[in-house]
Amino acid sequence: MKALIVLCHPERNSFNGALAKLAKATLEAQGYTVRITDLYQEGFDPVESEKHFLHRENPDEFSVLGEQRHAFQTGRLSTDVERQIALLEEADFVLLQFPIWWHSVPAMMKGWIDRVFVSGGLYTSTKRYDRGHFSGKVAMCAATIGAPAIVMQPGGRGGTIEQIFWSTQYSLHYMGFSVLPPFLADSVQGHGYATDSAETNKLRLEGHKQSLIDRLRAIPTTNSIAYATWKDWDELGVAKRVSQ
Repeated sequence: MKALIVLCHPERNSFNGALAKLAKATLEAQGYTVRITDLYQEGFDPVESEKHFLHRENPDEFSVLGEQRHAFQTGRLSTDVERQIALLEEADFVLLQFPIWWHSVPAMMKGWIDRVFVSGGLYTSTKRYDRGHFSGKVAMCAATIGAPAIVMQPGGRGGTIEQIFWSTQYSLHYMGFSVLPPFLADSVQGHGYATDSAETNKLRLEGHKQSLIDRLRAIPTTNSIAYATWKDWDELGVAKRVSQ
């Protein structure tokens, strides 16, 4: 089995970096061959733009979806995108590791999704959801956040965990992945923002590390999130009514 860890953090020695290394070691101990793609260290460009398309379908007007489709069909995707796609293609399990910034993923991670999940190639109008390109593969998000878990209960000031991860996880589902429930390390504090003692923070981080190990060891027995699939919608994409 093969696994890919997509790490998105500007500091390689961050706690996110430590979790990525821990995930690699844990997965390898379970028999996986593991690759890490470190988006910041590799200088991945998250901004989709016309500079990535040297052989345009329409040189007069830049259509992201149209140019992605054309580049895929003509074998002229940019080399950085081709590399990321190749890594995804060979992986059985994909782990996205990132910090929560402004209640979502960092712009780098969102840009990775924008550029790598190529329109007209990795997805089409019919190649989506349970019929998606990556059907049969498993994905999971692992993230850190400064807020304590208690504020992410329904009605709490932090928004629920489901709300925070929804966009990213649903995009993975859209591409065909079976998506496992996310791992979230809460109250990751430091650099002047700590409210607890250094010892308390240290113990908390060690607890998060063990929790991630436990989650990764449990991959074979963990149920994926039960998203709706094509059979659940009518021809307009609306949920079918339950027969009375």
